Amino acid sequence: MLSVLLKKQMSEIFRGYFYDAKKNRSRSKGGTAAYIVLFLGIMVVLLGGIFTFVSLSICGALADAGMDWLYFVLMGLLSVVLGTFGSVFNTYSGLYLSKDNDLLLSLPIPVNVIMLSRLLSVYLMGLMYSAVVILPAVLVYWFTVAASAASIFGGLVLILLISVFVLTLSCALGWVVAKISLKLKNKSFITVVVSLAFIIGYYFFYFKAQMLIQNLVANAAVYGAKIKGAAYPLYLFGRVATGDIFAVLAVSAVVLALFALMWVLISRSFLKIATASGHTARKAYKETAMKQKSIASALLTKEFGRFISSPNYMLNCGLGILLLPICGVLLLFKGGTVISVLNGLFGAREGCTQVLICAVLCMLASMNDMAAPSVSLEGRSLWLVQSLPVTPWQVLRAKLGVQLLLTGIPVLFCIICIAFVYPFSIPELVLTAFVPMVYVLFSALFGLFLGLKMPNVNWTNEITPIKQSACVTIALFSGFAYTALLCVGFMLLNGWKLGFAGYMGVFGAVTLTLCAVLYFGLKKRGCELLAAL
Repeated sequence: MLSVLLKKQMSEIFRGYFYDAKKNRSRSKGGTAAYIVLFLGIMVVLLGGIFTFVSLSICGALADAGMDWLYFVLMGLLSVVLGTFGSVFNTYSGLYLSKDNDLLLSLPIPVNVIMLSRLLSVYLMGLMYSAVVILPAVLVYWFTVAASAASIFGGLVLILLISVFVLTLSCALGWVVAKISLKLKNKSFITVVVSLAFIIGYYFFYFKAQMLIQNLVANAAVYGAKIKGAAYPLYLFGRVATGDIFAVLAVSAVVLALFALMWVLISRSFLKIATASGHTARKAYKETAMKQKSIASALLTKEFGRFISSPNYMLNCGLGILLLPICGVLLLFKGGTVISVLNGLFGAREGCTQVLICAVLCMLASMNDMAAPSVSLEGRSLWLVQSLPVTPWQVLRAKLGVQLLLTGIPVLFCIICIAFVYPFSIPELVLTAFVPMVYVLFSALFGLFLGLKMPNVNWTNEITPIKQSACVTIALFSGFAYTALLCVGFMLLNGWKLGFAGYMGVFGAVTLTLCAVLYFGLKKRGCELLAAL
């Protein structure tokens, strides 16, 4: 029974590799093989290659300094972090809040068997993510420093202990996430905030990693002495991989004790959480007067509600909402330095700095593409929109309104920030605002046009129209192409001869003309396409 349940758990995790939900059928053997090869390429070649390079960068220097234990501390902690993050949300959904809890608990299957099968699936996911880091680290140590019987035994024990500790930590954090999720009213914003925090943390670590590694290797003795004194358990943790028997026994005892404690706590709380239906607040009914809305306001509210209710929609199509204000604030504090550098690089050709500023604003604005998948996201409920006593153009105008408001306002904020930093003349400031704002209009119109020409309303997962549709891909890369054309036309195609004002005036006028063509095309042909879907 345990093997059957474990197979079920793993097939659910990797279901997309074997089953095409969009076509409601199993994938071909070639398609399945391609997905598996892609997955292995990402996990083994890409991630494994990155951590192999990191291991090679620090292993030799630390081993030569007699700090091989510090090498394993660093790589081991990194392995724990990646393994925990990779499996904690699987713990949350697969262990505690799985949709088949009621079904399995109604069958003559012991609760401990159900719980063990789910713990094993969490363990295997954590092992997969943690091994991507610690396995290359151990292999690099064996091949470059020592491959004695003690180091081989210690390395294998360390891999096992890290996987068990990751399981323990994932279950503890998953329990916290499960408890919180049962009490949240709006989970979308929590998901977005957590995802953005991880993305920011990832890129911060990525850009700082080289400097941190160099600093660590240069001061290995100092940091090593501090860890030995103030964090002795970490010293023992690193000594495990070198084959130190005392470290192996001590760390194994602690990890197994924590695992046993976790098992006891989960055994006592599993049924309560697994059968919980969530927090439902009781509110007394209060009679209130409903305010009548106009058709345009009601449709716009509907589109905004669709946007803020979907973390996938917000994260994949609205990243510019966050990046544009951050860019504006950074310009207020660091704009003088940035502008000085740009003037130093392109000062010989007047107007380059202003063009680059406009190009950056357009590039950040292009990361908002809410309009492109908005028609497809209606899905099988599209008939509701078509049956309402509204015109197709009112529906399309509301979809445009979301992107125009959520992109135009942050762009305008950035322009105001730039005005405080760069000494624009009045005509230059007007043109610096004109081109990005016209581009905001163009990107919304073009994205909606693509969404109507390439709709997909027969999806089973909203990530399909949001992230995997051709219209979104074209809209996104068209924005990058527009930004590149703005710079290339001025710097390489002799646009600078017109001067900043002349070039931006021509470029903005051409963009505005394209906007007019798209606008009238949507108002006529676009309405016909929406009605015919």
